This record gives sequence, C-alpha cells and structure tokens, in this order.
Amino acid sequence: MIKILFVCHGNICRSPMAQFVLQDMVNKAGISDKFYIDSAATSTEEIGNPPHRGTVKKMREMNIPVLPHRAVQLKKSDYEKYDYIIGMDEWNLRNIMRILGSDPEGKVSLLLEHTDRKDDIADPWYTGNFDVTYDDIEYGCKGLLREINDKNGELF
Repeated sequence: MIKILFVCHGNICRSPMAQFVLQDMVNKAGISDKFYIDSAATSTEEIGNPPHRGTVKKMREMNIPVLPHRAVQLKKSDYEKYDYIIGMDEWNLRNIMRILGSDPEGKVSLLLEHTDRKDDIADPWYTGNFDVTYDDIEYGCKGLLREINDKNGELF
C-alpha cells in the first residue's frame, strides 16, 4: 500500500483538497485498495476544524466527494507512517522539515515537483481563488500518480 500525506499550513484548504482529489482519482481508476491518503497541518491554528467552505464548494462543483475531515497537525512520527509527505509551498516545506527534523529517505516534496513545474500552490485562504488552487492541485495529483505508476509498475 502506498501511503501519502498532503500537508499545508492549516489543513483546511489545500491539503484536504489534494487528499479529496487524489482519493477521487484512485477511486475512479479502481486502485483505491493500493493507496492510503490523508492530510495534515504544520500549524495548530485550525486543529479540529472541518475543511474550508471554499474547498467544500469547489469539491462539490467538481463532483468530488468531501470526505469526513478534521484538521490535525503533522507529527514527527508521521515520517515512519508515510511513503510520501507532500507540501503545497516552500513555507510548508520549511515547517515540515522543522517538525520532522530530517528526511533521510527522501519522502518530503512539494506537490508540483511531481510535474514539469516547480512552483508553489497558492493558498486560497489568502487569495480567495479556489479555482486556481484546484487546477494546480489536480495537475500535481495527476503528475504524482504518473510518477508512482512509473516507479511501481502498472497500477492503472
């Protein structure tokens, strides 16, 4: 089983969106039994809160199920639990490394590093633009799945 943890600042906008998008992709591909997908925050600001209403609205607009979710914080012990720990922007990456301490197995990356782009995924908490965030997350998740498929043989 391939275990993926998406991480953003508060775990209410981008990381749950990525979790829901990737879960929907693997469900539709019939390979959900090969994946465990979750999300977490680097901060404690939103712990216990549900996904942001903008994320929920965008998921409904795209006919992607909104899974039961409450914000949690990334823990150092998560490093051993997951194969991929994926941040949304450089600030997240710095905070992920602060929490984890090190990345000896090369599990930590930014989502768009799994594509031909290396830029950050904008935080819709500040931009208000959940459409752009969704487009970038969808693009990143497709790239991640291609990379996993190439690395692990034909999954789909």
